[in-house]
Amino acid sequence: MRVVLSNSSGVPLYQQIKEQIGAAILSGDLAEDTALPSVRALARDLRISIITTNRAYTELAAEGFIATVPGKGAYVLPLDSALVREQLLRQVEDGLQTALDAARRAGLGRADLVEILDGLMQAERQENPSETGRNHR
Repeated sequence: MRVVLSNSSGVPLYQQIKEQIGAAILSGDLAEDTALPSVRALARDLRISIITTNRAYTELAAEGFIATVPGKGAYVLPLDSALVREQLLRQVEDGLQTALDAARRAGLGRADLVEILDGLMQAERQENPSETGRNHR
């Protein structure tokens, strides 16, 4: 597992850790029952405070991504389909907000955005014909 931190991103370090580990779990890069580095080891490797790493692990546990077992460490939990859906919806919302901000700066309106989205979905259907009819309108 590789975590890359940026002090200039404006995102708190614990949040960067949480997001990267969460994304690795959602993508399957970190499978169920995979042991995570200890809080101390990760803090040492990233050259950050144990408190920062502990906060990331605490939030991941609270969101159902990992379980921490005293004396044993932290492990990836089985993915809950509702959790996966919620996380993916959050990613979509974040992406759409970024696109909306860029569209506003470019002077694009709703009709322009709908046309772009329709074009992207059409291209997706052509690239993945087996997905046709699945959540496509």
